[in-house]
Amino acid sequence: MRAYIISADSMAAALRRLISGGRVVCRTCWQRSLSTGRGLIPRPRPFALLLGTGGGYLGYQHYKKKFQQDEETSPHLATPTQVALYRSFPTRFLSRAWGRLNEMNLPTWLRKPIYSLYIWTFGVNMQEAAVEDLHHYRNLGEFFRRRLKPAVRPVCAASHLTSPADGKILHFGRVKNSEVEQVKGVTYSLEHFLGPQSMEQLDSSSSFRDVLLSSPDSDLFHVVVYLAPGDYHCFHSPADWKVELRRHFPGSLMSVNPGVARWVKELFCLNERVVLSGQWQHGFFSLTAVGATNVGSIRLYFDQELQTNAPRYRKGSFYDRSYVATGNQVLQRTSEGGVALQKARTANQSGRRPRRPLRTEGSTLQRHKKAMM
Repeated sequence: MRAYIISADSMAAALRRLISGGRVVCRTCWQRSLSTGRGLIPRPRPFALLLGTGGGYLGYQHYKKKFQQDEETSPHLATPTQVALYRSFPTRFLSRAWGRLNEMNLPTWLRKPIYSLYIWTFGVNMQEAAVEDLHHYRNLGEFFRRRLKPAVRPVCAASHLTSPADGKILHFGRVKNSEVEQVKGVTYSLEHFLGPQSMEQLDSSSSFRDVLLSSPDSDLFHVVVYLAPGDYHCFHSPADWKVELRRHFPGSLMSVNPGVARWVKELFCLNERVVLSGQWQHGFFSLTAVGATNVGSIRLYFDQELQTNAPRYRKGSFYDRSYVATGNQVLQRTSEGGVALQKARTANQSGRRPRRPLRTEGSTLQRHKKAMM
């Protein structure tokens, strides 16, 4: 057994040699380095910094290209365990906290930096906003719900239908086998999404799609409109129609980003949503606003009783309000009952102020229309 005796001076010298990369550093220089901090902090390496930044950019481009390729192939759906784990995240609580934060008024000097960062992050086009001055918006909520200039989104007066929201169409087409595509290759149940129509229809042997059709000469179509964080977040009536029922489904507030929609099957059926159902000139018509993470508040100007993203709710439940059976002085009713909504028009087309929007902070809209073949 061998024993090694190391003196304190030799240990200090070895330590100095290790820190200095093998060079011998005198005691005076070592003490000066400790007092000033020089020599202990590595010098910035421009080449290494450039290499790291370039590598990160190339990695992002590779991920983006791979994501685009994945969109063209069959989607990889999440397992029930993964979905349950995702739903266990406190997204509803975080959304309520974010909503309260958005309603806090910002100091005037802080508004422009905060909003400019939001504009840069999400690509907001402020030239389309009715008020371009960033100091005008007292809080993030007002900025999020900013109005557009009347001329930037002209509405075709000759068309019977118009887009209900200023977003991106993810999918549209004919409803087949009572299934609707939320994105290409991923479907969800129309009955699960809208809920049962009546007790008599539940006992019927016909499919849910056939129950909604009042004539064999008609068909059922759908369109999914996605609102990104930088989009205008009010939605309007897409047609002249009559709302007879409002159905509120409490639920999760998962992200409705197209990537998540390709991963979670029946995402729109799991998230909190408000379904408006009624009739238009060709039969059944429905407009549904679906909430998402940090955007769980859905508001209708003609229904002040609607409250979404409550702290507590019962899973699997839904709450109906009939606009035909109950009275409300705010609602514009027809002789047959229901809320009469008209297609959104701009001021320069209708000769009067624009109609008030169906206001929402939700991120996804689903419209089902029935058209004559």
